[in-house]
Amino acid sequence: MTLSGEITFATNDRTGKAAEHLANLIAFDTVSRNSNRPIIDFLAGYFADLGARITILPDASGTKANLVAAFGPEDKAGVVWSGHTDVVPADEPEWTSDPFVAEIRDGKLFGRGACDMKGFAACVMTVAPDLARATLSRPVYLCFSYDEEVGCLGAPTIAQYLTGLPVPPELAIIGEPSMMQLITGQKGKIAMRARVSGTSGHSSFAPEHVNAIEYAAKAIALISERGKRYEAEGPFDPDFTVPHATMLVTMVNGGVATNVTPDNCEFTFELRSISGMDPEADMAALLGTIERDVAAPMQAKTAGTGITFERIFAYPAMGEARNTLGFNRYARLLPEWGGKVSYGSEGGVFEQIGGIPAVIVGPGSIDQAHKPNEFVALDQLGTCVQFLDSLIAFLAADEGAA
Repeated sequence: MTLSGEITFATNDRTGKAAEHLANLIAFDTVSRNSNRPIIDFLAGYFADLGARITILPDASGTKANLVAAFGPEDKAGVVWSGHTDVVPADEPEWTSDPFVAEIRDGKLFGRGACDMKGFAACVMTVAPDLARATLSRPVYLCFSYDEEVGCLGAPTIAQYLTGLPVPPELAIIGEPSMMQLITGQKGKIAMRARVSGTSGHSSFAPEHVNAIEYAAKAIALISERGKRYEAEGPFDPDFTVPHATMLVTMVNGGVATNVTPDNCEFTFELRSISGMDPEADMAALLGTIERDVAAPMQAKTAGTGITFERIFAYPAMGEARNTLGFNRYARLLPEWGGKVSYGSEGGVFEQIGGIPAVIVGPGSIDQAHKPNEFVALDQLGTCVQFLDSLIAFLAADEGAA
């Protein structure tokens, strides 16, 4: 087998099989702005042919869907293998190959989604025939979601579905790129948009107007101040590279000309939280402060002005799973601990909405995600396949039944 590159695999090579599956998955343009139904139908057909119990969970429009493919008994607490099907755009001119055609160079497979995170799905496809042949003591739920990249929009439906099973799963393994290290914590995020409405006019009469950018700056200063308080006061978790919550403004837009007092300004901001916080309460307190100290003076000067807020998306932090029954069942099979990560994943959704403890273990490096010429090292695919094989062997040996 060859893939747009110089490396040839034997047809029985497990790494080569994973690369072949990954090439097929990369060929689906599943940028979040597009429908993911073609790849979901493809995966559903593949797993159904192996005998999986298939459940498709569409969104309200029907253009997006989640997939749950189950193997094994239904009367025991099982394990989830979870990944998302969407990818970020690949519009950068720096790509040196077609981002939706897999290419192998120097022991790396290039393509959009290669590491984030179709590589994990390809490894799951590689071991699925063995999963189907095994007599499993506990079920394995293969879960593939939509729109993770734009706020973990699909995962809550999967978590709710799993919670509604007669016996819900006891552990979720999220296949986000972790260099096949064990990750036991992930930050949550609330992303917000603020719209500041003032009054306009010739800038020479500025004192008569409500300058939307000026008041936006006051609100932004409060957001920055709150971020600095997290840095100084915590709470802290030293297992994160940035060991505290962060809050910052990420985009600002406003005004129309150099001689016009701006009557509008829009900015986005975010709170990245750690487990154990109450991010909703923190955000509510901040918005209350902005309303009191910034919006109210605007309205007192001119009726109809002020600030409105819109939640863009939110997902919860993923907490520590190492003291749970599900984790302890598989602990000796899990790889070396690699700490906690600041990027988001669906792990917090499984934990907070589904009550399912979650960890992250997946092939590739997050350093390669969301960049032109994204790649996953072939040896990472091989390591992931071996890891999944070990889980199947554990469950097939009846060790998981205890």
